[in-house]
Amino acid sequence: MSLPDTFSVNKLALSRRLTQACLLACLLLPTGTFAQQQEPPAVTAAKPVVRDIVENDEFVGRFDAVDKVDIRSRVSGYLEAVHFTDGVLVKSGDLLFTIDQRPFQAAYDAAKSRVDIATSLLDFSKLQLQRAEDLAKSGNLSTSTLDDRRREYLAAEAGFQGATADLRTASLNLEFTQIKAPLSGRIDRRLVSVGNLVQSDATLLTTIVAQDPIDFYFDIDERLYLAYAADARTRGSSLQDGGGLEVTVKIADRQSAAFEGKLDFAENRIDAATGTMRVRARFANTAGILQPGMFGRINVPGSLPYRGVMVPDEAIGSDQDRRIVYVVDGEGNVSAKPVRPGPRNHGYRVIREGLTGDETIVINGLMRVRPGVKVKAEIVTLPDEAEGAGAPQ
Repeated sequence: MSLPDTFSVNKLALSRRLTQACLLACLLLPTGTFAQQQEPPAVTAAKPVVRDIVENDEFVGRFDAVDKVDIRSRVSGYLEAVHFTDGVLVKSGDLLFTIDQRPFQAAYDAAKSRVDIATSLLDFSKLQLQRAEDLAKSGNLSTSTLDDRRREYLAAEAGFQGATADLRTASLNLEFTQIKAPLSGRIDRRLVSVGNLVQSDATLLTTIVAQDPIDFYFDIDERLYLAYAADARTRGSSLQDGGGLEVTVKIADRQSAAFEGKLDFAENRIDAATGTMRVRARFANTAGILQPGMFGRINVPGSLPYRGVMVPDEAIGSDQDRRIVYVVDGEGNVSAKPVRPGPRNHGYRVIREGLTGDETIVINGLMRVRPGVKVKAEIVTLPDEAEGAGAPQ
């Protein structure tokens, strides 16, 4: 055999060996992959948390000051001085503004002089009347003259009363030139600079809002109104006076703890346009953290205490329009169970229907399980309250 023929035979044999190796690899690969797919997926499972709870309803509302006043002058005049720093806390009776007092001081002095004149005239008329009465008793004075003296005395007395009234008015106007804080709270910036003309009852000088306590307003619908009113009646009160329910409110700063307060008022009618009723809660604000106009989320007890079943939100899946949880039996078999979730409480989701609390459910690894699939479940115990849950939500 020649050299080219020997090379061709060796090449053909090598090609056959390569083909056999590829076929063997193709046969082994599916077998290994299939074996790998048969390994049960690892998940975390636990029993639901069962404890006494009170369902809380959450609403969004806004804080508002208990008292607010617009500071205006009662007299017209030029602003002479400002006695506060913008944005500070003021107390009731603190001096805020001074209107130019000179015109009002002059008016007061003039009124006082008229009172002095009226007083001297009244004293003289009274003396004349007494003399006339003495002379009339002895018959040395006519009755008509006595009547004239009595008329003069009554006129002097009326003049004295009028002058005294003018003096009181001038005294009030002079007092009104010093504008004082009618309540304690935080003052706004000054809206009028010194030297400007201030019109009585028209020019807004600044505003003051009370800081402590502070109110929180939110709206409830008709269904919740009926439920809250029924609960209030069981406690011997009414929703219009708030029912005395203890509530908590959270602000945008998630690091801040919830503020505790009480419902103390509800409007006397349901708004026909919105179908809602406005309700108020009052909170202590000694630290001044809560400010009027600030948004918050309030939690209101929506039920009486009862034994509730709760699961983490991560344990709830969806199947079209249903909510489901995956239940694991003792052999690792998984089945889907429809549930009806409720509100959040103590960091968990309340399950209104579907679970008794004795089941073991998948809480981590839902994407790796399907109904009928066997899993390798790591059983853990859920705490009574989720970490970082804080107050009931």
